[in-house]
Amino acid sequence: MNKTAGKVLLILLILAGFRSRGQVQDAGLWLNVSVNKRITPALSVSFTQELRMNENITEAGAFHSDLDFTYRFGKHFRIGAGYRFSKQRRVDDSYDCRHRYNVDLSYREKIQRFLVNLRLRYESQYTDIYSSPEGTTPKNTVVPRLEVKYNLPGKFEPFIYGEPYFRVSNFLYVPFVQLRLCAGVNYSINRMHSVDLYYLFQKEYYVKHPLTEYVIGAGYTFSF
Repeated sequence: MNKTAGKVLLILLILAGFRSRGQVQDAGLWLNVSVNKRITPALSVSFTQELRMNENITEAGAFHSDLDFTYRFGKHFRIGAGYRFSKQRRVDDSYDCRHRYNVDLSYREKIQRFLVNLRLRYESQYTDIYSSPEGTTPKNTVVPRLEVKYNLPGKFEPFIYGEPYFRVSNFLYVPFVQLRLCAGVNYSINRMHSVDLYYLFQKEYYVKHPLTEYVIGAGYTFSF
């Protein structure tokens, strides 16, 4: 199964190399802080606050606040639901308000030191509900994700993942509208505290001026 996961990620990397006309490139910095609470052995809740810098790390492009619930059933399966409130910077330097809801189904399999996680997510996002004529029309997206972690002896855990974004309204006509690839490492300070560093590549497809982003990210997680 780990060989299959590697082949899928390789295909995503090849697709990421396709160039589009009129593309725009940018460098970013994403920073986040998360708090995880285990309510029961099977149910947990997390809150994450994130800042995303763009325009070559010169301006605050977005602020995200995420609340997520995850329920584990059986040895391999998890279901989840979440809400995100975000502010996204406009061209005129004002910010729009966005509300996103998501549901997840994931499957995990451990193969020796590898942990393979397959996740299928459905997202529905509303932008400027009360101030835009299109505010009540959601943008719905399906996001499959493949993540592979490697459990090294000690406190370091490297990981890679890839996820294409499929716009539901165009599902029959467009392969995907965005591709995200990421590689990084997680460091467990102790049982309650951990940090992660990563490099992320993100590219838009099938738009007039597709954006390609090269992002450095860092996060801190407190679990209890």
